[in-house]
Amino acid sequence: MTTALLWFRRDLRLSDNPALVEAVREADEVVGVFCLDPALLGPAGDVRRHHLFRTLAALDGSMDGNLVVRAGDPTSVIPELAVEVEAASVHLAEDFGPYGRRRDDAVAERVTGAGVELVRTGSAYAVPPGSIENKSGSPYKVFTPFSRAWRDHGWPAPVRRPSSIPWRSAPGDGIPDLPDIGDVDLPRAGEDAAGNRLDHFLRAKVEDYDEARDRPGADATSRLSPDLKWGTLHPRQVLARLGHTAGERTFATELCWREFYADVLFHRPESARESMDGKVGAMPWDRGAGADELFVAWTEGRTGFPIVDAGMRQLLAEGWMHNRVRMITASFLVKDLHLDWQRGARWFMQNLVDGDLASNQHGWQWTAGTGTDAAPFFRIFNPTTQGQRFDPDGTYVRRWIPELAGVPSKWVHTPADAPDGVPAGYPEPIVDHREEREESLRRYGATR
Repeated sequence: MTTALLWFRRDLRLSDNPALVEAVREADEVVGVFCLDPALLGPAGDVRRHHLFRTLAALDGSMDGNLVVRAGDPTSVIPELAVEVEAASVHLAEDFGPYGRRRDDAVAERVTGAGVELVRTGSAYAVPPGSIENKSGSPYKVFTPFSRAWRDHGWPAPVRRPSSIPWRSAPGDGIPDLPDIGDVDLPRAGEDAAGNRLDHFLRAKVEDYDEARDRPGADATSRLSPDLKWGTLHPRQVLARLGHTAGERTFATELCWREFYADVLFHRPESARESMDGKVGAMPWDRGAGADELFVAWTEGRTGFPIVDAGMRQLLAEGWMHNRVRMITASFLVKDLHLDWQRGARWFMQNLVDGDLASNQHGWQWTAGTGTDAAPFFRIFNPTTQGQRFDPDGTYVRRWIPELAGVPSKWVHTPADAPDGVPAGYPEPIVDHREEREESLRRYGATR
């Protein structure tokens, strides 16, 4: 009787799971384990932990209650469990993040030292990071040529779920109690819920995705980012169902952005914490009590700029934010408040249910003008005109800022200019965008 240990991480599903298929092929019984790693849970925040624990509960249900959950450092937990259940092999999907690679190499050293084979099969990506190089053998630094090479490279079809999985249980610590997140409205968790969201998106939204995706009031995006983050849905499963309409091709491109950023992080692991353009990153950023007050106003959605405040309040209410608004709020923090992008990136990672290190950090660097394929620093979003362009009738703003519910559309993005002034309870603008834009350009010019 041979036993395989299947180590779940960002692949919390049973369908299209190559590591599971390989474990079932090799062994007579499979022990499925998830390790609650304090190094990853600590920075996650209650919202992401809450969603993770519900996702684990859904996975456990699909495994007939056989999921083993243990808490602790995986470099100890996994080798010890492998020896305990007398596993001949440990199966996992490859992790390409900087921490994940170090962790997995340490686990590999310990399990192989105990006479257990470590087998890496598949990854969280359609095209694993490091697979695509330009003609000179170097990684791509710009998205557009990467996207062409990504499409040309292609990806395998989803693999079938094994018809029968011989699960074996083992003692564990159990799934922790759900953190108290108040009234935060999170999506349903688990593989079935992810499949239902994909079905709904393809049936009702993808046709108009090309034009509607930038309008936050339209609810026209897929909402699949938490599923892709935790692997309740693999991008391969999405790509296999996409055709060639404008909306479908645009959505595939959005998936490619996720894979591009993972590739950048793979080649430049320091970019998770450091600006890739050191000159721009070394600009003087504001610090001290005044800067802290501005940061708190930003986090609470009290800046007096409606599209910014609506986005920050959506983040607190749903653990999620529309992508266009993520760019607007990030630009405001960096270029209107003159605060370092790392500070905003940490806040997002603490509060986003879909918080993904590669996508989050490099999305912030794109906006801050410090990253690979970044928008130039001097491309400074005007939060008022961005709101007027992408939320022209104020649907999104009114949804998240009840103080502005009665303001006519003409003034909803500039309530300070309305004949009756700013409604009671809503703040005046905390900065003058025109002045702060000039200040940002002055600071940028000094770096040149």
